[in-house]
Amino acid sequence: MTRTSIDIEAAEAVIADATARASAMGVPQNIAVVDDAGHLVAFRRMDGAKFFSIEIAITKAFAASGARKPTKEIGPATQPGAPGFGAQALLGGRFTTLPGGIPLVVEGAVVGAIGVSSGSTAEDQDVAEAAVEAFNRRWNAGRPARQG
Repeated sequence: MTRTSIDIEAAEAVIADATARASAMGVPQNIAVVDDAGHLVAFRRMDGAKFFSIEIAITKAFAASGARKPTKEIGPATQPGAPGFGAQALLGGRFTTLPGGIPLVVEGAVVGAIGVSSGSTAEDQDVAEAAVEAFNRRWNAGRPARQG
């Protein structure tokens, strides 16, 4: 069986796109890109980004990759009375429903994810969405992910 996963070149391009959006907004960010198994591939802490948000960015990417959906979409299912209530306590704290984590998808398969943290959750989400949009444009232009 062959699996496809984001490589370092593509991960660094995602980070560059996220950095460009965060810079344009004037919001320094921590930006993490993980592969399809949630392993960190690339990371950037912009000057001025909150140091306590480093782990949050990595966790957002990890959760988006593992859940195979944006972290902002997971939140409603984890509220009291919902089927996923308590999920945030799983995986030793490596799970979050905070917005700013989005899977990177190629041909219907998750190849990795981005996590962004240090601004408001709306700013984090905006930066992540901009990076994902650029990734999708780049992928459609023929930039491959790693096969292995």
